[in-house]
Amino acid sequence: MEIAISNLLIAIFISMKFYKEVIISQTDATKREILLAELAVLGFDGFEEDTKQLKAYISNEEFNGVALDALAEEKVFEYRVNTIQEKNWNEEWESSFSPVVVEDLVAVRAHFHAPIQGPKYEIVITPKMSFGTGHHATTWLMMKAMGSMDLQGKKVLDFGTGTGVLAILAEKMGADEILAIDNDNWSIENTQENLEQNRSQKVEVRLADQIPAGEQYDVVLANINKHVLLACVNDIYKSLAPKGVLALSGVLSGDLQDIKTAYVTLLGEPKLVSEQNNWLAITFLNS
Repeated sequence: MEIAISNLLIAIFISMKFYKEVIISQTDATKREILLAELAVLGFDGFEEDTKQLKAYISNEEFNGVALDALAEEKVFEYRVNTIQEKNWNEEWESSFSPVVVEDLVAVRAHFHAPIQGPKYEIVITPKMSFGTGHHATTWLMMKAMGSMDLQGKKVLDFGTGTGVLAILAEKMGADEILAIDNDNWSIENTQENLEQNRSQKVEVRLADQIPAGEQYDVVLANINKHVLLACVNDIYKSLAPKGVLALSGVLSGDLQDIKTAYVTLLGEPKLVSEQNNWLAITFLNS
């Protein structure tokens, strides 16, 4: 009996998913924004911010201490690392999750919040640490950019979907066919939960780290990071239909010229550049 119980405990332990919580000491706002972008490149996909510290989350399997040490030396910051179980920090995140309102376009809330009056659309999500709840400036800016688009009957690609918020908003705005892709299993699971929560029926979710070849979309939404946006210029361009709209984010204001250098020769000058907290959303129109 004791052996059976021990084996059961071992099995439960093995099935648990653990994460690294990296806590970075207080930094100024500009430095925090730069660190967010750099940490995303290292695979961190959950973040919490306040005036005293920045917390970043990554699965144990993807954590690279050597790379983090190198970044800390380059950007000059101190940090400490905790190992935590997924459930524990999800519950903590849920308890502090607050609704997000993007002007009069959309409100993003959890199921335990009361409905929000005013915005045209409402999205209800299961709040987890997947990137893309709307709290970060990049997601907020992308939703705002979508407000100026005509998505009625359109085919949309959400590249790096995170929580699926942009894909869900696209459907609510009338898009007829949406493909949401991400290379993170946990983001895919969270997106599927959120699709069910919002009764979405026109969004296909796919685990992938590359844009599918041979398909073109009327609207491409890419809220990732500068390095991926630069590495995937040709794939993104090929996926955009003639007269299609491309919205990019995950880019710091200081990186605008790099993005323009990569994309302007293919798509011309941006039609819209908006900024919040040193982050940008950039919209192009395919000729």
